[in-house]
Amino acid sequence: MLRKTRIILAGLFFILVNLLFLDVSGVLHRYLAWVAKIQFLPALLAFNLGAVVAIVALTFVFGRLYCSIVCPLGVLQDMISWMAGRRRKYRFSYTAPRHWLRYGVFAVFVIAFVVGVGGVAFFIAPYSAYGRIATHLFSPFYAWGNNFLAWIAESMNSYAIHSTEVWFKGGIPLVVALLTLTAVAITAWRSGRLWCNTVCPVGTVLGVIARLSLFKPRIDLNKCSHCGLCARACKSACIDAQSGTVDASRCVACFDCLKNCRQGALRYEFIQFKNSRAASQTNAPESAKTTDAPDINHERALPVNESEVSSEAKVSQNTEQMCGDLANSGRRVFLVAAGLMALERAAQAQAIKVDGGLAPIEEKQAPPRQTPITPPGSQGAANLEKHCTSCQLCVASCPNQVLRPSKSIKSYLRPELSFERGYCRPECVTCATVCPTGAIQPIAAEQKAALQIGHAIWTKARCVVVRDGVNCDNCAAHCPVGAIHMGPLDATNPQSPQIPMIDTERCIGCGACEHLCPARPISAIHVEGHERHRMN
Repeated sequence: MLRKTRIILAGLFFILVNLLFLDVSGVLHRYLAWVAKIQFLPALLAFNLGAVVAIVALTFVFGRLYCSIVCPLGVLQDMISWMAGRRRKYRFSYTAPRHWLRYGVFAVFVIAFVVGVGGVAFFIAPYSAYGRIATHLFSPFYAWGNNFLAWIAESMNSYAIHSTEVWFKGGIPLVVALLTLTAVAITAWRSGRLWCNTVCPVGTVLGVIARLSLFKPRIDLNKCSHCGLCARACKSACIDAQSGTVDASRCVACFDCLKNCRQGALRYEFIQFKNSRAASQTNAPESAKTTDAPDINHERALPVNESEVSSEAKVSQNTEQMCGDLANSGRRVFLVAAGLMALERAAQAQAIKVDGGLAPIEEKQAPPRQTPITPPGSQGAANLEKHCTSCQLCVASCPNQVLRPSKSIKSYLRPELSFERGYCRPECVTCATVCPTGAIQPIAAEQKAALQIGHAIWTKARCVVVRDGVNCDNCAAHCPVGAIHMGPLDATNPQSPQIPMIDTERCIGCGACEHLCPARPISAIHVEGHERHRMN
């Protein structure tokens, strides 16, 4: 029952996290934002003490259940490991803990975060890594599936499902997501939870707490025959069947070992604060206390071809083979990335419309900006850099398609605004609603309408009024705050062509003028961001 309950809860949380990232209706974000806010690292960055205390308490009582149920990257690894287990059962073996690697990676993570290169550190953060995978790899396929169902419904005269535009957010995020998924998939396929117990910083922190957990898997040496089935089914490689011990810091409480123990010697129970191993050995029969018996029984249970190979040799062989798999898969990763980027270009080309059937409309391009535009509620680039983990949830949930990952090395995939596909509507606060880390603070729609995240700048040479000699007032007509009015190009001649006049003190930087400007490929009016946001 413990294992089945854990699988049901893990499946439920995994579905909810994916719905949060992949939802195309725009409805589920307001109901499922809490799923992201109970992830450990986002809760820590947002100073969400309730969630942090709950996770720590859960780990202190039951062990690393968080890693097996709540963490989406951990559940993904379990799914991949389960598929690998369908081909070959009992493929794991106990390995001694590599503390130098585990805590070394954690030290690098902390140092990188402290010195201000958190974007690099968050590359291995579990929730953020899965967010990038879901946004850039899973989301297009989910949207295509939605559009297929919408097409079927439309053919049946039903419009219950609406189609959505499929677009890729950029080549760099796509490659990063592919590399992350490849590394996680290979380690999970070959070594189960190796990523969680050597790379993941959250796993390291919770592992320290789990050493003191009240409930742990315990081996009863009175019943144990040292067959080794529990160790060979343990995807965390933390069960030493010969000595009858379980490394609680690496155990993720998956309960697979309980299922595979045929002697009933493994139990998940309350552990008192004493040396449970010494107590087990004291109550064990004389045959179990001898040093030779565990080795003999373990040898008999293992196949001949495996018993002749030492545990260290197996680990070395698996490590070498895993490194080879990583090297061989590199070429495939880049081929897949190139194919997806080509598909992106094809989709963009197909999206180009024709104006009246006479001339093609050139695709709009982003203007060069001196200062990037950060999302409303982020307070500016400094706060975003301090709290954002580049999980891409705001990018995935933006209904206006104005948020996208930064291409700059300095800001490393953090969200910024660009207005080729839409503009930031003053009444929309979706990104502030879903952000789990406090990088985008909650903001009311009334406040957003007066919040200046940037200001518009007019470029004379690009304007169709000057360049083509036509009348246009698109920017002034669609400005939601009335920051643009039309005035004569020649102040001494009231009959001269009318050009936009911008009140920068009133402009909020929403990008409506830039998005709706007819000039191509770069708008004649564009928005420059503010380093620090201010109220109008």
